[in-house]
Amino acid sequence: MALMLVKFDLKKRVKLAQTVWFMYWFAVMAGVLVFSMGLFFKIELRKRSELMDNNESHFLPNLLILMGLIFCGINAFGGKICYDSLDPTKFVKWKPILKNFLVLCVVLNTLLFVTALLCFVMRIPLQFTLAEGLRNGMKYYKDTDTPGRCYMKRTLDLMQTEFRCCGNENYRDWFEIQWVSNRYLDFSSKEVKDRIGSNVDGQYLMDGVPFSCCNPSSPRPCIQYQMTNNSAHYSYDHYTEELNVWKRGCSEALLSYYGGMMNTIGALVVLVTILEFAVTIGLQYVNSSLSTLANPDDPESESEGWILEKTVKETFTDIMDKMKAMGKGNKVEEGGEAPAATAS
Repeated sequence: MALMLVKFDLKKRVKLAQTVWFMYWFAVMAGVLVFSMGLFFKIELRKRSELMDNNESHFLPNLLILMGLIFCGINAFGGKICYDSLDPTKFVKWKPILKNFLVLCVVLNTLLFVTALLCFVMRIPLQFTLAEGLRNGMKYYKDTDTPGRCYMKRTLDLMQTEFRCCGNENYRDWFEIQWVSNRYLDFSSKEVKDRIGSNVDGQYLMDGVPFSCCNPSSPRPCIQYQMTNNSAHYSYDHYTEELNVWKRGCSEALLSYYGGMMNTIGALVVLVTILEFAVTIGLQYVNSSLSTLANPDDPESESEGWILEKTVKETFTDIMDKMKAMGKGNKVEEGGEAPAATAS
């Protein structure tokens, strides 16, 4: 018994072919959308690639770009087949490859669905990549005179201003590293000597943050130095005072930004996957309805269309039997080669 059997006459077959043809060209636009989303995501990642711990974060946008290009080509080809199916004489040339094409479509649709799942799952490794990349980037904030690192200060300042964040996990991360270049330190000053001498690594540490951590909405002038010294500021208690620097960590802010982007892309790719499975099913109906014409010489004769020629269970059993037969065939060939080698 065929799965989801439908009877067709000429009028229904023409309407089916036209509908699937239209859906295929709509799917071409969906492929362009997937490609565009991958390209946009890649550009957004490259903007802050120096804050990423590795290049593996570009795997997902590269995959989206590849899948978008593949589906643009596949859907255009499927649209051509549907267009030719309106004329049985033209459709004949596609029949030998159509079954393999449908199998290819199912495989690619499955890969597209896996790509959609990756959009949701890749948030976890991205979290570690951002955290480690930001931690390393903050160490190079002061290296404005070092080739290859001179851009890091500008990058971090722009990021903290744009995303309204400070530090990796919070503003206190800046207390643990030297973010002021030695070029701007007066080593004849007792304060500088004491701070460097009190640190095991010989770094100039202080309870302060860069200017980009300041919240411009705060009514009080920004307190970015001696943040834990209450006596250094009038009417100030850093334990109870509402600090006028961003409290949110940049790893959390960036993860929220990129994570939201990935969730949106993932949801859209799921919708595209549903469309792709729909057009594949439509093409299967076109193929089966034209292959089962009661009278092949009469285009107006009735026919039957289906998704699977047999039930799901029977189809699965047939596939397993074919795979077993192929496995036995390979063993027989190997067994036949062995005696021949011995005889020689």
